[in-house]
Amino acid sequence: MTRVFWDVDTQVDFMRPDGKLYVDGAERIVANLAALTDFAHGRGIRIVGSSDNHDPGDDELSETPDFVDTFPPHCLRGTEGQARIPETRLRSVLVVEPEDTAAEVVRRVANHPGDILFHKHYFDVFTNPSVGPVVETLAIDDVVLYGVALDVCNRYAVEGLLSRHPGVGITVVTDAVRAIDEDGRNALLADWRARGVGLSTTADVVTKRRQLCG
Repeated sequence: MTRVFWDVDTQVDFMRPDGKLYVDGAERIVANLAALTDFAHGRGIRIVGSSDNHDPGDDELSETPDFVDTFPPHCLRGTEGQARIPETRLRSVLVVEPEDTAAEVVRRVANHPGDILFHKHYFDVFTNPSVGPVVETLAIDDVVLYGVALDVCNRYAVEGLLSRHPGVGITVVTDAVRAIDEDGRNALLADWRARGVGLSTTADVVTKRRQLCG
């Protein structure tokens, strides 16, 4: 069994009120994000992360965004806003670019004991073609998922795992996620729960994983 913690886009531009695409209330979950990150690192649980890493011409970016398929410029490559917040900083991280060949990434991952970070140019982490091969190579079958935004990038990650890797168990940490539309979060979470996704809190995740890790 291979358990990972899956950190979705906990980047400055999303997490901080002065960020380019701030998710309202994101700062309220920082303490829980820190607890999950520290627990994983302290227990030797690999963190798989995703990060937007945009260039100005990316399809997702627009000066006249509809906030459904397009958003204002954010998380531009090399900017402070693209970086992760300190509380979710990864360790011994292997960065996987969308342009990397999956075969080469699989070779690198097989010999890499640390965290993995998938860069992406679009909401869906699976637009990085190495994600699926890495999930298979590492035989990941238990994912604890958190981050932002619940109804955009988290949704794509969860839906991608459900459709592409149906044998992977998924737990969404409900007090370590924030949605752009918080009014719709309960319906989204209920739909996932009906489809077999577990829902848990930070405290419960840490307690259960501590028991499992011994």
